[in-house]
Amino acid sequence: MAGFLARRLASLVFVLWAMTVLVFAVVHLLPGSVAHMILGEYATSAAIAALEERLGLNDPLHLQYWRWFSGLLQGDFGVSLTMDRPAGPVILEALGRSAVLAAISIVLVALAGVALGIHSATHAGSASDRALTLGQYFFIAVPEFFWCILVILFFSVWLGWLPATGYTPLAEGGLLGWAKHLILPVATLVLGLIAHVSRLVRSSMLEALESRYVLAARAKGLPERLVLRRHALPNALMPAITVLAVDVGILIGGIVVVESVFAYPGLGRMLIYAIDNQDLPLMMGGMIVVTAVYALANLAADILYAVVNPRIRVGGAA
Repeated sequence: MAGFLARRLASLVFVLWAMTVLVFAVVHLLPGSVAHMILGEYATSAAIAALEERLGLNDPLHLQYWRWFSGLLQGDFGVSLTMDRPAGPVILEALGRSAVLAAISIVLVALAGVALGIHSATHAGSASDRALTLGQYFFIAVPEFFWCILVILFFSVWLGWLPATGYTPLAEGGLLGWAKHLILPVATLVLGLIAHVSRLVRSSMLEALESRYVLAARAKGLPERLVLRRHALPNALMPAITVLAVDVGILIGGIVVVESVFAYPGLGRMLIYAIDNQDLPLMMGGMIVVTAVYALANLAADILYAVVNPRIRVGGAA
């Protein structure tokens, strides 16, 4: 296990380093001047020269990369060009708000998706299974921005139960005020993902229930609940863990849309702001953080394989 973790951590470090090279290359090797891109096409030569001097853009590319990369290693993401303040605290503050959305969403997706998938598999062919299957196809097919508009119209405009946009810190609005601003964004994020996970769990659970080891467990006279919990479920959860790790990436992409629609000040909305305002330090730092979150989610999935199903040997031969 220790060797496996060491290899996975080394792979994670390599992916993050490669992403820093890619982000830097995309920003600095595209045709045109970075300073000209930031200031716009009507900027004067003097203004462009001053910005290039300020950002160190006249230095060789390898020196520029090392200066930025060494700053990242020390937790220095640079200075936001539009806010004139360190980009690191801005990114971490936005990441904290997005982490709340993502954590609540992924827990709901895991719990509800697995439970609904197990119910469908153990009641295959029943009316509830057919209804769940129809709902799964529907929620998977409908894009997130449609749900954003629909829940705002229904719960905010027509019923007036929940705020349509914005965010209230827990210290200012209390638990109720804080939660009200999270309900609609979380609901929008989880609808499609719950359908996605439950559909996969149903499929893998049906396959597990038809396996020989489940047949042998039933032949021994074990109670059906014990057969499901000990024999079928650990094997059926393996694909679900993989998909949940992938769904973290989908969740990050969905957060960009959801935070923009609901005016939620998280990492996704911050990235949109950075791109719109050509705030390169903010944009580059945000992309590295997103990569790190996705890589850590995949590492967590690999570790969960051995936790959920101890028969898997991650450190060598069984």
